[in-house]
Amino acid sequence: MNTKNFNVALTADFCDAAGQLKFRDIGLSLLSAQPQIKQHFFETHRPEIGADQIGGVQAVLVLTPSVTAASVSKAEHLLVMARFGVGYDSVDVKACTAADVLVTITKGAVDHSVAEAAIGWMLALGHHLRAKDNLVRTGQWNERSKFMGQELRDHTLGVIGLGGIARKTISLLGAFGMKQPLAYDPGLNETAAAQAGARLVSLDTLLAESDFVSLHCPLTPQTRGLIGARELALMKPMAFLLNTARGGIVDEDALFAALQERRIAGAALDCFAEEPVLTPHRFGQLDNVLLAPHSIAWTDEEFREIGRSACQAIVDVSLGKPPWAMVNPEVLDRPGFKAKWNRYATRA
Repeated sequence: MNTKNFNVALTADFCDAAGQLKFRDIGLSLLSAQPQIKQHFFETHRPEIGADQIGGVQAVLVLTPSVTAASVSKAEHLLVMARFGVGYDSVDVKACTAADVLVTITKGAVDHSVAEAAIGWMLALGHHLRAKDNLVRTGQWNERSKFMGQELRDHTLGVIGLGGIARKTISLLGAFGMKQPLAYDPGLNETAAAQAGARLVSLDTLLAESDFVSLHCPLTPQTRGLIGARELALMKPMAFLLNTARGGIVDEDALFAALQERRIAGAALDCFAEEPVLTPHRFGQLDNVLLAPHSIAWTDEEFREIGRSACQAIVDVSLGKPPWAMVNPEVLDRPGFKAKWNRYATRA
């Protein structure tokens, strides 16, 4: 049995300026329950994890910083980069694999929260929530007849990417009386889509027939710029676009023009091509857009589930067990990883 400590570092953005945890529960009790695990936070927040920050640690729990080849250039002790979330476009997975570092995500942990948030946005857009709120705040009560909304009933949702979040969204929408959802996902066949309650169609068909287009695909070379001027031109004038995925999937110049010229009814955007947004964003000039700082789905419940999933992955690695939701499982068979794992994992 290996009796060495299994050291876990958490990125500093989990804490506020006073060094206190920002969030109610991110699963740290799972780490505390393991006697072999010692945990600490990085002293400073950096947009990119530095190689000097991971010296002597076996695992890093990562909130927002990116992980580059430079980050893992001195990873002789590091076993796992555990992403606090499902996206990993900010992680150089190839570099991690080459450095014998496992990358994990929290698959499934965000499904309910993001789905619920997407539906909330659909309702807010369809019922002109922002505009009607402003009518009361500005004393324009008699203008209300200009903002007749549309229900979800008898309308069509189109999801781009039919993974766990999109499937949960479709499931939760069952009581609203919508038409059968449409789905575009090159990785699925018609049978798999039907099992999720959706009809598999081409991207062009989905854009042309949907009243709400919701993005639920990862940002990859294939999806970067997937929604551009041509695609937006296919949408109905009364349709809405929702993006809870990644900003780079949408051509922001094309979307801004389409919204400004009222060629689509509106949009709800939780993510942007460049983040963080620290000065007023141009989309804020538009009255047919709802905006959030990549946190529309952040809830205590979501962070609890994400944290438990991410921390359990770290615990599993510390105990010599393959964890759930590995991005690069092939690293388990690399001699360099095996050697590190044998040094630091606690096995009976």
